[in-house]
Amino acid sequence: MQTIPVYDPRGIVEAQPMGLAPRVKKIDGLRLAILDNSKWNCNKMLRGVRDQLQARHKLAAVNYFTKDSFSSNAAPELIAEIVANHDIALTAIGD
Repeated sequence: MQTIPVYDPRGIVEAQPMGLAPRVKKIDGLRLAILDNSKWNCNKMLRGVRDQLQARHKLAAVNYFTKDSFSSNAAPELIAEIVANHDIALTAIGD
């Protein structure tokens, strides 16, 4: 009987569990960052959500960022900028 090796493609993830950020009570007056993953449908969806939020709320600022590639993480510098200059962030995956 021949043995065939089978590999688990999931690998091992070593990470500390993190809780969710607390929800804000209202978004009026907050600075919103939108992070686009650079896929075509994500752009359309996030811009639509942005337009609806701006029509319904008085946001202090709305800044739109796009990742270099949908297949990689956002650059640490980009994440740092979003964290430093915004109160809330919105991102999504659109295929």
